[in-house]
Amino acid sequence: MTLLYRLYSRFNRFLERHLPAGLYQRALIILIAPMVLLQSIMTGVILDRHWDNVTRVLARALARDIGLLIDIYEASNRSEASRRDVEKFANNRLKLGLTITNGDLPPPVRGPLFSLVNRRLTAYLNNDADRPFWIDSVSQPGLVDIRIEAEKGLIFRVLTPEERTYATNTDVLLIWLVLSSFTLLGIAVVFLRKQIAPILELAEAAKSFGTGRDLAEFHPRGAAEVREAGEAFLDMRDRIARQVEQRTAMLAGVSHDLRTILTRFKLELAFLGDSPKVEPLKEDVAEMQRMLEAYMAFVRGDGGETAEEVILAEPIAAAARLAERRPGQIDVAMADGLRARVKPNAFRRLLGNLIGNAARHGKHVKVAAAIADRMLTVTVDDDGPGIPAEQRADAFRPFVRLDNARNLDESGAGLGLAIALDIARAHGGDLRLEDSGMGGLRAVVQIPL
Repeated sequence: MTLLYRLYSRFNRFLERHLPAGLYQRALIILIAPMVLLQSIMTGVILDRHWDNVTRVLARALARDIGLLIDIYEASNRSEASRRDVEKFANNRLKLGLTITNGDLPPPVRGPLFSLVNRRLTAYLNNDADRPFWIDSVSQPGLVDIRIEAEKGLIFRVLTPEERTYATNTDVLLIWLVLSSFTLLGIAVVFLRKQIAPILELAEAAKSFGTGRDLAEFHPRGAAEVREAGEAFLDMRDRIARQVEQRTAMLAGVSHDLRTILTRFKLELAFLGDSPKVEPLKEDVAEMQRMLEAYMAFVRGDGGETAEEVILAEPIAAAARLAERRPGQIDVAMADGLRARVKPNAFRRLLGNLIGNAARHGKHVKVAAAIADRMLTVTVDDDGPGIPAEQRADAFRPFVRLDNARNLDESGAGLGLAIALDIARAHGGDLRLEDSGMGGLRAVVQIPL
């Protein structure tokens, strides 16, 4: 039992490695493989049963007809008239193409190496004619030449169509088998494509929903199970939309109330003047304002934006200008006119967090953007202290502060990388941290286009 399980596991691993990844391609293989196997078996049966058996029957019948003619000739007075009677009977009644001549048998002719006709005729002529004979099945296309020495110096020559000796319509049967197979496969492929298309549409709709695109054109169709899955997906989308709407409304109310209180604080502090005791209070209020904006940005995510075509140089340049307020150098490397379909404000916030963090901890920052294989890749390198590999997963957790504070945003709330990761995934992409060639940290954003 263990051995069978191991063999089964190895076979499954082999299939996973070598089978195509697409459902449509796998379904075609499931459909075509049994068809090819069945047709191979049928071809073997036809070649073995039909061609061999029919050839055996035809060769035996021809050998017996020739043996009958020799017996008739031997039972006659063997005169010239008897020869003409035998020829007339053979050609008019048996359709053998018999010619009786004087002479000897020609030298042997080398036939095909695996000629079933020669082998069958040789066996049956030895049994039914019991005379020296000569066979040529290749010199004259469409004809088989058989010569038998009825008696010394007398040759019975039978020049008969090859249809009398073996089954010549096997190729026609094979052609019909192939044509019928392709016809059935064509019909199956058409129906299979119609069954797979709704599944692909559902997958595309799920992908579009994950990246914030519009799903107005998606309508569940196809088999009952696929329609049920599509309707469940639409219900899930509606529930998520309601939750987001309710959360946004709640947060808008909370934000408005907190901003109102902060505004009163600012007004009250303004009346107190600019004394040394008031200045720390003003800084605390400003810090609270920045933290509130950071929390709202994290919860808001991409803000329900719609993706649109953007020249990437603009959001990268805007994020770089904000970061350049700190001492240091920021280099940008990208092709002119590079465009991508992103959510402009959310993407600008993502770049602002990454470039701002890099500029905060490094003296030299390099930003690069490129598009390859329908994938937008943006890298931000710095020469700062970096983040140890074992702490990089924690850097993406909200409100977690590392020792070097590389996951902080402008407010210092510990949301910088969390917001950036959330925005990248809202675009259907991802964000990862690596070692930089400049000695610091590298942030890599990849977004499918």
